[in-house]
Amino acid sequence: MMLSGNEIKKQVKEGSIRISDYDEKQVNPNSYNLRLSNEMMVYTEGELDMKKANPTKSFTIPEEGFVLQPGELYLGRTYERVGTDKYGAKLDGRSSVGRLGIFTHVTAGFIDIGWDGYLTFEILVVKPVRIYPMVKIAQISFHSIEGDLGITYKGAGKYYGNNGTQASMLHRDFEETSNSWVKEDKK
Repeated sequence: MMLSGNEIKKQVKEGSIRISDYDEKQVNPNSYNLRLSNEMMVYTEGELDMKKANPTKSFTIPEEGFVLQPGELYLGRTYERVGTDKYGAKLDGRSSVGRLGIFTHVTAGFIDIGWDGYLTFEILVVKPVRIYPMVKIAQISFHSIEGDLGITYKGAGKYYGNNGTQASMLHRDFEETSNSWVKEDKK
């Protein structure tokens, strides 16, 4: 079940949902608007490799804005730090942003229960678009969880507790883990 805007306000007051720099004016009927930090990152190599940490370069979006170009993947992050030990959450772009041909996340819109940190945007654009820091770029909705949890993201996930924009850490999945599908056959 998705929380209403009024329930989001209540859960923020009770501490079940944590949003830094919380502003009640950013609450929608059933979501909360999140802003784009001025911190951005791009990969510096033309070919990316899933099995390694790919090099990146960071830059700051100036107050006068920055023009995003098609064909480039930009990593950004929320200005707000978000956390919850009680709800799962979903990150979606705002429709006004999407109508400019800005995709705020490629596939990573699901937030596990126990998450705490900044949310990373994987931004693609259809045509050149000027963006600005602090624009309300996405919205987060919160959902109650049915059944026994057993496992949460808290303290366990590779992105947990991040303090900035983060590049992919998929390469860690190829290290020895309990997930048999990532182990290499060593014959």
